Amino acid sequence: MWCFNMRKKLLLGNWKMNKLASEAKEFAIASSPLVNKALKNNIDLGVAPTYLSLAQVKQHAHPNMIVAAQNVHFQTSGAFTGEISIPMLKEFAITWALVGHSERRTYDNETNEKCNAKVKALLAEKMVPVYCVGETLAEFEAGQTKVIVGTQVRDGLKDLTAEQVKELVVAYEPVWSIGTGKNASTEIAEDVCKFIRDVLKDMFGPIAEEIRILYGGSVKPENIKAYLSCPNVDGALVGGASLKIDSYEALLNNII
Repeated sequence: MWCFNMRKKLLLGNWKMNKLASEAKEFAIASSPLVNKALKNNIDLGVAPTYLSLAQVKQHAHPNMIVAAQNVHFQTSGAFTGEISIPMLKEFAITWALVGHSERRTYDNETNEKCNAKVKALLAEKMVPVYCVGETLAEFEAGQTKVIVGTQVRDGLKDLTAEQVKELVVAYEPVWSIGTGKNASTEIAEDVCKFIRDVLKDMFGPIAEEIRILYGGSVKPENIKAYLSCPNVDGALVGGASLKIDSYEALLNNII
């Protein structure tokens, strides 16, 4: 069984609806030395650009840079206007995808059941889902964090096997701290990430020790070291601070 310090740290930037393809290309080229630095320090580095920038980033970034889609459909093709399928991503050698980000859940009716279908579809194609979970401010204030997050984990990863979830990444993002400037304390981040790991252990057994759990929510260069010092926080899913190469580098430097 692995202990926490054997899980490889992961810094993943979620660009959301930002950057033109030309800007994404510039970032990709500039990030190459950072990937080399990350490799030397046993850290995985990645970004999730918009669909229109995926090919540019994949083409111009370091071969070891993780390039993830921000969303994907669970069907391989069909009458789903505006959606992108797994085969379309694989054509451009994209092998990672976010699933269930709080903004997708809030604005696009991304239910736990839809997330489950997406996670299953990605794992069936040997792709890596980054499954996002987290509670709203009202749920947090009502003391419902673990009820909500536990349900999201159990429903979103329902009917999977321990062998399937080995490569899965889970990201805990308290909705009340995303883009608000409000930070969950390191104590809250560790408590919820440990709870997630306990749920994963209950569902899948010892393999849960290998599954990486990220924290996301107003992560900045100034606070990332504290979060990643927590035993059950294996990395960060970062929004705004991942958009500029200098702050992205500062995030990396403060993990090392």
